Amino acid sequence: MEPSIVSILPFIFLLLAIAVMPFAAPKFWHENYHWVSLGLGFITAAYYFLITKGWNVLHSVEEYVMFISLLTSLYIVSGGIFIDIKGLATPFRNVMLLAFGGLLANFIGTTGASMLLIRPFIKTNKLRVTDFHIVFFIFIVANVGGALTPIGDPPLFLGFLKGIPFFWIIDKVFLKWLTALIILLVIFYIYDYINFKKQPEEIEEKEIKAKEKLTIKGSFNFLFLAVIIASVFITKPVFLRESIMLLTAFLSYKLTNSEIHKRNHFNFQPIKEVAWLFIGIFVTMTPALELLRFHSSELGISSPTQYYWLTGSLSGFLDNAPTYLTFLSASMGLYGLDINNISNVLLFIASHEKHVLAISISSVFFGAMTYIGNGPNFMVKSIADHQNVETPGFFGYMLKFSIPILIPIYILIWLLFIA
Repeated sequence: MEPSIVSILPFIFLLLAIAVMPFAAPKFWHENYHWVSLGLGFITAAYYFLITKGWNVLHSVEEYVMFISLLTSLYIVSGGIFIDIKGLATPFRNVMLLAFGGLLANFIGTTGASMLLIRPFIKTNKLRVTDFHIVFFIFIVANVGGALTPIGDPPLFLGFLKGIPFFWIIDKVFLKWLTALIILLVIFYIYDYINFKKQPEEIEEKEIKAKEKLTIKGSFNFLFLAVIIASVFITKPVFLRESIMLLTAFLSYKLTNSEIHKRNHFNFQPIKEVAWLFIGIFVTMTPALELLRFHSSELGISSPTQYYWLTGSLSGFLDNAPTYLTFLSASMGLYGLDINNISNVLLFIASHEKHVLAISISSVFFGAMTYIGNGPNFMVKSIADHQNVETPGFFGYMLKFSIPILIPIYILIWLLFIA
């Protein structure tokens, strides 16, 4: 049954609350954001239970459990690995660290790479870290970097589960990934070079005196990371994968020396914020995604260009994983193909390669447009906030950084590879 257009109001109110309340009423928001998220989610859930007996919203809750289990386990395990980088934090070294993070994201996911590297990235730049450091970390490590493999970002993993071959995405996306990554790294280098040259000489001398050194403690947690990544491929029975992930995280937390957690400034507040806010997002966005499915043919969306821009635009404000599935399902439905039939998926890839490519790269790339486009974004911001690092607000992030920097890059990607 098609949901009413009015049913998307809780989702709109939640987005506005996330964007406005931290500035309009910071004390109230800090103390009550979880109740706002749960309350708006409850309104949507009640609507679905009355209209459709709850099936659609229960499916969203199931996806949320999968989503938050992965994020929580990666957050806890990576928090048990202490990486200390000493020496002069030059723009070139920062670029190399971000490039490494972007590559690593394809092996341990954007969440894993972000949680592993954000703390050492902040610490090595502690004398001059500012908002653009955090924003470009989100752009590169938490989003664009993870476009090469199904492990890299949740949308691509969902596509893999539906039948898209594991190595198909690497072959088709590599040049787009490399182009976007290089441009972002060059822009970051310019920003960072200007910032670096503004620092007082005594700060630079203090950093130079510190010998170049890399220290890693709690390295046994890399084995726990490997267990979590391997468990990603378990699909049945339901929630076995999530149980393994959370058990692994529990063991990691208990076995990790408390001194490592202390030096990492590790606490559960960032993941708590993500968990509370995203349960509301997953539930309230259900009718919005349903309306898109019902009216996909009426929207006249048929070309790769249309899928690229519409999937991308919504991926910045809806979580990019369900948005990816929605548009992949809608595009296949136009040709009478079923996304739940693997042979249909393979046929669609063979006959409409550019459609799948457009939906894939836009869902990953555009996830960087806002803090809520991809799970790691909000976690990175939260960690930075808790370490007293300057970060832009919801609208500031978009107006100062993502729109002027990312949109021109995405237009170039579209012109070169999609149009």
